[in-house]
Amino acid sequence: MPAADLPIDEEEWRAFVRAQGFGHLVAPGAGRDVPVVVPTQYVYEHPVVLAHVAAPNPILAALAERPTAMLAVAGDWAFIPSSWKAIDDEDPALGIPTTYYAAVQLTGRVEVIEEPDALAAVLGRQLRALQGGVEVADPATEHRRRLAAIRGLVLHVESVEAKFKFGGNVDQAHRRAVLARLEERASPRDAAAAAHLRRRIDGLSVRDSAFRR
Repeated sequence: MPAADLPIDEEEWRAFVRAQGFGHLVAPGAGRDVPVVVPTQYVYEHPVVLAHVAAPNPILAALAERPTAMLAVAGDWAFIPSSWKAIDDEDPALGIPTTYYAAVQLTGRVEVIEEPDALAAVLGRQLRALQGGVEVADPATEHRRRLAAIRGLVLHVESVEAKFKFGGNVDQAHRRAVLARLEERASPRDAAAAAHLRRRIDGLSVRDSAFRR
């Protein structure tokens, strides 16, 4: 991965993963033509990811074959037209279009939780994180009969791949030109992309070597 696309530090990718809250859980299983991919809400509590699925979910069979999975999270993307990449007397028609985005993949061992009290504890942690200060019923008591219909998943993160592609391969002048266009266009996704770009323009630089947790 180009050094220009690496996260500034660990907290940058952790904050992104926490903020997104939704991704794709990918389990390779064993001897399968393709992995099982499940879109899921999750909660990231370093160093684990918490999620749950319905008991018939096919990812459980893949995890039984091999208890390893990847959570793939991508977002904050914005298309950058070719003309935005040209400044001063550069020909707008010759600019190279691109897409800005952030993407993180968390890989590790997955613990499948079925025992009612342990499962209720996982659900409680998810609810408290997702619903903030809203009071919620205790799953261990109020929803105990329904727990048999689901399984908790705890992904113990062992490796991380993170990419923040926000114009790190060009100089500050070209970055500032794109930032101005993002702020002007102001589509629903542009604000998030602009925040990533602005953070880099403000003097933060990416690390020189590939990040591996």
